[in-house]
Amino acid sequence: MAVLLVTLLISAVRGAVEMELSPECRQFLYMATPPSGLEHKSLQFICQRYNKKPRYVTLYNTVDHVPIYSAYTFKRSDGEKCVDVPWMYEPQLSTSSDTGEMQPFPRGYIHMNFEDAQAVLEDYTNAIFYERGALNPDEHQADPDDKAATYTLTNVVPLVREFSDEVWNEQEHVIRKRLNNYCRGTAHVVTGITTSGKMIRRNNINRVAVPTYIWSAYCCVDYDHNAPYDERYKFPSFAHYGLNDKENNQVLEMSIQKLEEFLKKTTFVDKNFQIFVDDCIPPSSSISH
Repeated sequence: MAVLLVTLLISAVRGAVEMELSPECRQFLYMATPPSGLEHKSLQFICQRYNKKPRYVTLYNTVDHVPIYSAYTFKRSDGEKCVDVPWMYEPQLSTSSDTGEMQPFPRGYIHMNFEDAQAVLEDYTNAIFYERGALNPDEHQADPDDKAATYTLTNVVPLVREFSDEVWNEQEHVIRKRLNNYCRGTAHVVTGITTSGKMIRRNNINRVAVPTYIWSAYCCVDYDHNAPYDERYKFPSFAHYGLNDKENNQVLEMSIQKLEEFLKKTTFVDKNFQIFVDDCIPPSSSISH
């Protein structure tokens, strides 16, 4: 029993890519539970570790080379961007490694050591219509290391520039201000994508899936009940999605349940798909009257 416990502890400390999420990584999930109804052999959990600490969780598609979602806890911030952070990769997706942490791409690296199971910098070099859009954006974090940890290619997807710059980034500002002002406790956020087969190609090979839609949902059960109604009804949870396109790309806000219904119709989730346990409806004992 002691040997088994030691083995499990070593695995939890060293393993960034995990079949089952370790307790230290479940802290970023509401009720320590990942979204249900998203199972496929090509999907792997990544406990995104940086500077010796777990920072958030990503469910990564090693075939399409994109994250399906990143789950994180929102940190109150002024929205300032992190600067001078090199783009990083996840060593344990592609190589045997003694580190369980994301690492900067080394100079002169051999492509085959990295690119079988994840995106590399060259995949985005000539993708002139797209930019790297972070599912866990640095403006939703406060600590410099938490911000830095968002700059890994396992946390980004190709977003159409006009949509990213003019629409999605603005919605990230809206959510930051809302949670800053009215969420009193921990806000759990899950941001993900749907895909439909469109790919970024490099050397005539399909490399990175282009999202059709990007979606996000938050859960904050401890919130300001005296907030103005036009904000209060968006708690304890709310959601939104947008079409990753140059046109017709406005963001639509809705309830968690409405988003789940939409995703069940548009992506590979099964009928039991649920982003948060009980759709973030807290037990009656925790609701203030």
